Amino acid sequence: MLSSTSTLVRSAVNLLPRGNWSRGCVWCPCRNISVKPGGLKPKTVPPRYLGQPSPFTHPHLIKHGEVTPGLSQTEFELRRHRLASLIEAQADRLGPSASSSTHVVIVLSHPTRYMTNDIPYPFHQNQDFLYLSGFLEPDSALVLYGKGRPDQAILFVPRRDPGRELWDGPRSGKDGAAALTGIERVHSTEELGVVLKSLKGTMLWYDSSQPAHPRLHQTHVSPVLDAGSMPRSLRPLIHSLRAIKSSAEVALMQEAGHITAQAFRRTMALSQGDVDEAVLFAKFDFENRIHGGNFLAYPPVVAGGNRANTLHYINNNQLIKDGEMVLLDGGCEYFGYVSDITRTWPVNGKFSPAQAELYEAVLEVQRSCLSLCSPGVSLDHIYSTMLALLGRQLRQLGIVKASTSDADVLKAARRYCPHHVGHYLGMDVHDTPELSRSQPLQPGMAITIEPGLYIGEDNDQAPKRFRGLGVRIEDDVVIRDKGGPLILSCDAPKTVADVERACAQR
Repeated sequence: MLSSTSTLVRSAVNLLPRGNWSRGCVWCPCRNISVKPGGLKPKTVPPRYLGQPSPFTHPHLIKHGEVTPGLSQTEFELRRHRLASLIEAQADRLGPSASSSTHVVIVLSHPTRYMTNDIPYPFHQNQDFLYLSGFLEPDSALVLYGKGRPDQAILFVPRRDPGRELWDGPRSGKDGAAALTGIERVHSTEELGVVLKSLKGTMLWYDSSQPAHPRLHQTHVSPVLDAGSMPRSLRPLIHSLRAIKSSAEVALMQEAGHITAQAFRRTMALSQGDVDEAVLFAKFDFENRIHGGNFLAYPPVVAGGNRANTLHYINNNQLIKDGEMVLLDGGCEYFGYVSDITRTWPVNGKFSPAQAELYEAVLEVQRSCLSLCSPGVSLDHIYSTMLALLGRQLRQLGIVKASTSDADVLKAARRYCPHHVGHYLGMDVHDTPELSRSQPLQPGMAITIEPGLYIGEDNDQAPKRFRGLGVRIEDDVVIRDKGGPLILSCDAPKTVADVERACAQR
């Protein structure tokens, strides 16, 4: 999925060494953190339905010791300790008074949002809260605190309420939340304000400009802010942690990529001359869900013909004519982690010469950009390379004249591909927006690579055979130390031959 260009701030990602996984413990080199699974004192999960899957109710999805499928209590504990290390390092740089302060970190869940009276939207958790706690219920909060280093955790969760649970479903309660997350100290959410006042924090870490939960902010957090100093922003620190994926996170993203790749394959097989975009949308959605995706990661682009040149076209309600191509940009969410893949193909199953020519040009650029995905290279560098390569293709295709200056060719490349080469990927489609795309990529980072060429049907500067064509090819990539990038979407048909073969499997 495309992201618009914006000014992004530098973050603390360079403070983060890679964690090493060894038998019996997880070790984080920053501040010599060692988290032993045995030290978490696991509690027995209550033998009842909670507010999210548990090993008791969903043994087919979640193992004992996991908070969410594939992610253990130890992993969430390590994340909280890493955040505490970043805060400790920042405080050290601010001077002795900051390093000896009592730090208090506040992260709120999302509330339930309503589309109309009593009809809620499907709940989607605040990813920063989810990243640190694994807790999936609304109206919750996580507080970290400690002198010099905020490494003590308190979780606040909705109180058990049979009346509300009759309508909204079961809640975990304090006992269920403690057993599932491994966080020993759990309070009811209505106690948040009282506990915050009792902690007497002298340095507060909280994002107050856009509170994740306006009611909890107003009721419990705002009085604490009014009584103390301005809080320091927490989001850049959490995003620097989220940017580097663990092996468990990569495994979840691989599954999300595999599910969506197969959905592309089966949607291509349904294509035929004169097909409704809505039918392809429905098929793609169905195939993602039936093979394990929880839901689509974002409203997909299903753009037939010239509509592919509208970058965020999501109406998906027009007929695609025999002989036209469709650009489908879509992905699924798989237990908190998403895929984001784009493929373009002819709905009648056979590329015309002009379609194949433009498609091969984009594919060649995309392959070159994928080869650059390695540690030390930035997304902005890959973007600059993409523009130069697209400019060369525009010359070869005759879309710009051979005599055009290099500077004007670059301007043309920006016109024909007005978006960046990619963005960070993870729990969000446009993940960790606090991270600048100018910073060097590191092992464990996940990104997209998505060059495109878009030639509107009213573009009288381009050769007639290309007018009305739009092509984008997007893959999901994890940066690795060795062996080149890990392509999470490699199962999605991409070469002309593979795409035509997939379309023929009717």
